[in-house]
Amino acid sequence: MITESYWAADTSRPVLELTAGELLRRVAAADPGRMALVEVAPAGSALTGAARTDRRWTYGELLADAERAAAWLGSRFSPGEHVAVWAPNVPEWVILQYGAALAGVVLVTANPALREAELEYVLRQSRSVGVVHVDAFRGTDMAAIVAGVRGRLPDLRETVSFTGWAEHIRGTAARQLPRVRPGDPMQIQYTSGTTGFPKGAVLHHRGMVTNASYVLARAGFPRGGVWATALPLFHTAGCGLSVLGTAWFGGTLVLVQSFVPELVLGALQEWRADLFAGVPAMYSALLAYPGFDGFDLSGCRILASGGDAVPAALVEAAERRFGARFTTVYGQTELSPILAQTGTDDGVADRRETTGRPLWQAEVKIVDGAGAVLPVGVEGEILARGYQVMHGYFAMPEATAAAVDADGWLRTGDLGVMDGRGFLRVTGRLKDMIIRGGENIYPREIELALAGHPGVAGAAVLGVPDPEWGEQVAAVIVPAGPVPAAAELHAHLRAVLAPHKTPRHWYVADAIPANAMGKVQKFVLRERIGAGELAVLA
Repeated sequence: MITESYWAADTSRPVLELTAGELLRRVAAADPGRMALVEVAPAGSALTGAARTDRRWTYGELLADAERAAAWLGSRFSPGEHVAVWAPNVPEWVILQYGAALAGVVLVTANPALREAELEYVLRQSRSVGVVHVDAFRGTDMAAIVAGVRGRLPDLRETVSFTGWAEHIRGTAARQLPRVRPGDPMQIQYTSGTTGFPKGAVLHHRGMVTNASYVLARAGFPRGGVWATALPLFHTAGCGLSVLGTAWFGGTLVLVQSFVPELVLGALQEWRADLFAGVPAMYSALLAYPGFDGFDLSGCRILASGGDAVPAALVEAAERRFGARFTTVYGQTELSPILAQTGTDDGVADRRETTGRPLWQAEVKIVDGAGAVLPVGVEGEILARGYQVMHGYFAMPEATAAAVDADGWLRTGDLGVMDGRGFLRVTGRLKDMIIRGGENIYPREIELALAGHPGVAGAAVLGVPDPEWGEQVAAVIVPAGPVPAAAELHAHLRAVLAPHKTPRHWYVADAIPANAMGKVQKFVLRERIGAGELAVLA
């Protein structure tokens, strides 16, 4: 038992001195015939010109394609140059990732939902010299957007379509590949962009490979297991945890093109997947799917979630309906990405109410505003140090210095509490804090209380300007059925929270805006409230 909110790094598991390319070579050498990658997509929805949407690769075949991709990249780009990938979950994305790792090219991952100005920002800020993309997705002409921004980006030498790319690279002549080191940059991943402009976190091979192996070890993923995933590849949870973690365990990655409940449930059933991971909204959609009980999900033993608060009621419902154990992860892009996690063998209360203990080799402390370590049970900012911390934000030295101090501690910006066993509870975000009449109010506590009301399907709490109090508390709810009255919600909160935390303003929305990893974008709600676009709850 500890008395201060400081967790010394557990060194019982080693940091993996491996690049992503070396990882693939090791697995392919050990078992080249094992199934590595499976494509799952709706019939007729080929996004890369492939004749089929159910393609499969063994580890031997995946390595061969990755080495051809590396040779193709090496014929166009130099080691250390930045090449962006702008596409949803297609197998070519995984091949390109491994190819870039072998070629020493830094992959810049871009959300396929980006609009033209957003894509231009990412390509310009990252100084990408190339971009590989699908031609179209969900009604967006991505090829036209790339063509439109190219003329405004002098660094961008090449734009390449994924259409026919997998077949094209198979004609590439082999070439000598450079030496890539575990500490070399592997990717530039852009932060969620919940406020302001996104920052490009430079992540290294050592951090991403090791972190992925730790997360699956804590989850109890079996060697040779199957992970069915619809997590977007452009995020660390997709291209890091699922791709690299599954490879470390010599498993099979069943890659679902995009999140569609029937498609995901079908993949879990057909491949008897051991693990499914998704943000809370994905679980809510799966559990609400009318045909859920018609699928045989008996193979699924592990459920994982994170990215935002995971309500205890959702964990309970998911475990009961799936017949599986839940593991909750906590982290952020800058940490490659997971810092703490519950184990599937942890107690019920710990699985449902905490984000677990720090993973191996991570040093964690909770501090006050002056940087002093707090006693256990006292709320403060969560700081982390260790192998997994990013190199920094690309071309943003001031932002890097503000995030990582001279001793290597990363300020997460998250508020949390550590107990005497080292278990963490995340209680809010410093930037979300509402200051009402000099009192600090943290929205997460109010949001969790609202989640306990049967008439609320979703909620976000934020501060709005007030001439007398500075800020007032406002709540935006998504009703679970008939819209509850503001007085009813007010009474519900007053039963569990202090009066000053009860929202003064109530609004109704069809959905809470969130990014691809489920993090609520409160700046969007603030703009909609200011513009009078949200209905006031009477």
